[in-house]
Amino acid sequence: MASSNNHLVIMAGGIGSRFWPMSTQECPKQFIDVMGCGRTLIQLTVDRFSGVCPQENVWVVTSEKYAGLVREQLPEIPEENILKEPCRRNTAPCIAYVCWKIKTRNPKANVVVTPSDHVVMNIAEFQRVISSALDYTRNSDAILTLGMKPTRPETGYGYIEADLTNPSASNKEIFRVDSFREKPDLETAERYIRQNNYFWNAGIFIWNVNTIVNAFRIYQPEMAEIFTALMPHYYTPSEQEEVNKHFPECENISVDYAILEKSDEIYVFPADFGWSDLGTWGSLHVQMPRDLHDNVCIGQDVTMYESRNCVVHTMQEKKVVIIGLEGYIVAENDGQLLICKLEDEQRIKEFSDK
Repeated sequence: MASSNNHLVIMAGGIGSRFWPMSTQECPKQFIDVMGCGRTLIQLTVDRFSGVCPQENVWVVTSEKYAGLVREQLPEIPEENILKEPCRRNTAPCIAYVCWKIKTRNPKANVVVTPSDHVVMNIAEFQRVISSALDYTRNSDAILTLGMKPTRPETGYGYIEADLTNPSASNKEIFRVDSFREKPDLETAERYIRQNNYFWNAGIFIWNVNTIVNAFRIYQPEMAEIFTALMPHYYTPSEQEEVNKHFPECENISVDYAILEKSDEIYVFPADFGWSDLGTWGSLHVQMPRDLHDNVCIGQDVTMYESRNCVVHTMQEKKVVIIGLEGYIVAENDGQLLICKLEDEQRIKEFSDK
């Protein structure tokens, strides 16, 4: 049974423009069946926490624009657990808001924060790691982040440098963080791989609610004052109006810069459960099963001839035949078609809003 003090926070406000035409501003990638499995990414996120966090303790922080999609796709989540940001202010205000609200009713809460649009292939190992991490933070002041064991010199992820010489006394899989590193160039990423103590920063955090609230009070006192002042309004009819009024006063800053890089009690749990942030068509090509010619095909009836190293996503088409392509993305959604070289996919964002 999941502990009644375990809470799951899902951040679901992103627009995912690099996945056009499948992902649009009206329906970002977290609300789409990217994998062709019958479940959207946000639904898969909730699914993999089954048995770890009770459904009544699942929270989604999103924008007013996407609240209807959340209610439609996650009807089991209580209405009051869908928090609507009036504007985008990065991850620190998002996390502060939901953690203050959780603490108001449950000061013993133990919280996992995760993005809504990532992919995990080994669910059993994921649940083992998360459960172990929650056990660790339940009675400690540690702020814990998951570090993904890198499989390649990836330049699209931030990295966590860990001190592997001295594991935590209460959990030998957990280590102190030495530093956080920005997305590196290829030469630096290759050096990180060789050194063996660098991990991809997955943006998944675990802490007890008192620890994170106290950290905000120390390192972000102005932001802490905003959400403390809102406490009389949480769970009342005036909450949304007051949040709309004061949330825009928060600094636009990530929790990494606001808290993690300033705190002394930051730890990392290195893990390997088939993780991807699924930020690009290229990452889908890396993550999904491929045929003998390295093609990833997601759709009802996709036939490839003399084609290799392609990504095809055509869920709405009855039949697709592709002949003689190499290294291409072919994606269709709601009457919009993309044909693009994989090596040029960084340009997709230029055209997604046109």
